[in-house]
Amino acid sequence: MPILRQPGMLRRATVLESVVTNDVGLRSERGPVLLAIMVSTGLVAIDSTILATAVPSVVKDIGGFSAFPWLFSIYLLAQAVTVPIYSKLADMLGRKPIILVGIGLFLLGSVLCGVAWSMPALIAFRALQGLGAGAVQPMSITIIGDIYTVAERARVQGYVAGVWAVASVVGPTLGGVFSEFVSWRWIFYVNVPICILAVVLLLRGFHEKVEKRPHRIDFAGAGLLATSTASIVLGVLEGGQAWAWNSPTSIGIFAAGAVLLALFIVVERRVPEPVLPLWVFGRRLLLTTSLVGFGVGGALIGLSSFVPTYLEGSIGATPLIAGLALAALTIGWPVAATFAGRLYLRIGFRNTALIGTIFVVAGTIVLAAFGLQPSLIIVSVSCFAIGFGFGWSAVPSLIAAQSSVGWGERGVVTGANMFARSIGSAVGAAIFGAVANGIIAAHGGNENNPNTVALASTGVFIGIAATAVLVVIAVVAMPKTPIGASAPSVGDTAKAASTAS
Repeated sequence: MPILRQPGMLRRATVLESVVTNDVGLRSERGPVLLAIMVSTGLVAIDSTILATAVPSVVKDIGGFSAFPWLFSIYLLAQAVTVPIYSKLADMLGRKPIILVGIGLFLLGSVLCGVAWSMPALIAFRALQGLGAGAVQPMSITIIGDIYTVAERARVQGYVAGVWAVASVVGPTLGGVFSEFVSWRWIFYVNVPICILAVVLLLRGFHEKVEKRPHRIDFAGAGLLATSTASIVLGVLEGGQAWAWNSPTSIGIFAAGAVLLALFIVVERRVPEPVLPLWVFGRRLLLTTSLVGFGVGGALIGLSSFVPTYLEGSIGATPLIAGLALAALTIGWPVAATFAGRLYLRIGFRNTALIGTIFVVAGTIVLAAFGLQPSLIIVSVSCFAIGFGFGWSAVPSLIAAQSSVGWGERGVVTGANMFARSIGSAVGAAIFGAVANGIIAAHGGNENNPNTVALASTGVFIGIAATAVLVVIAVVAMPKTPIGASAPSVGDTAKAASTAS
């Protein structure tokens, strides 16, 4: 359990949540931990956007134009397949060692990316970065669930979401600045001091006491989960692009993924400590909140991939203006999340999430309805509404899932939710890409024609609206979980205070 040190203070394990929440010493000790989490999250957030504007410079320097899409695919793949594994290890060994390992891998990958001598080498080192990101992101969210009460978590999640909002603007800008005025290699070198800062903050500010008992690590399950997920995600990401959907390569990859997934399920039913327990998908609350995460991942990848292209291709907006329009999405999210806690304490997680889905559906419908009449204002307002809705739907659903379990299961539950979001992103990227390519092909294949861009983007926006409806269905299927179901987490916080010296 987390230990938040308070010199001279010893609290009983039965301390009430209100006492823990209002304790000034506890708050002051959590500040450095939250800062460390935000810095760690900033690593992943900036790195997901900073490279996009530097690709021309990278290709000009080391070549490999045909392979550059793998710089993004391999990163997402490595991140997605390792999230559940790291999350299970965190429940066994503690959060601190896992997030430190993640930051270390990210740091090593960044340095190696900076010295990469060829495109294959850069792709390999991006995979190493992805392995680090797979630990950093879920651990950050899990630690928030450990040290903050249910009433506080939405506000804190808003702070973390704000990091993504800043990164969505700062990342591409920094990428362009480094590429033009210094060197694209500094896109990766800039991570070094940030990694070091995050490690120092975590070592000094975050202390946890984990019950020491023998564990049997599920190596077979971890290997099967990683390989099966990698096969399926790879098939989804590259299908229709690197190879045809009905090609032997595509069929072989999906078949291999299905066989490995079946073996994984068999193994998980037999081992004492499965890496991804099947009960996660047997509980209605956890299943529905994971489905919400899946839909959120799909919608986000669709918006982030096609909104800038739509604005640039249809009305001639500059990349900066298009990026700012999309940033409205990531601004709306933390704004809503900051106030979500007050709302779900009054009306519950499910009802709060339902209100959020109203904004999401409305925003996506407006975006689709006006797709053939491009407008920067309409796109910006729609993106803000969608982000606002996600702040009131994605955040409460995740907190509901976290709050339904104790410390020893929270890592797995958080990892499962984020894993579902990653898979949703992969599936969304494939589906929306296929929709856009199909529409462009049907209209002569001229992707530089503003009307064709508008038509293709409108098709994607309609798909995103359909995804939003699926999110609504998942939220409606959520049980009306009482706030009292969060008792384990309150106990965790109290226990943390009781062990302080």
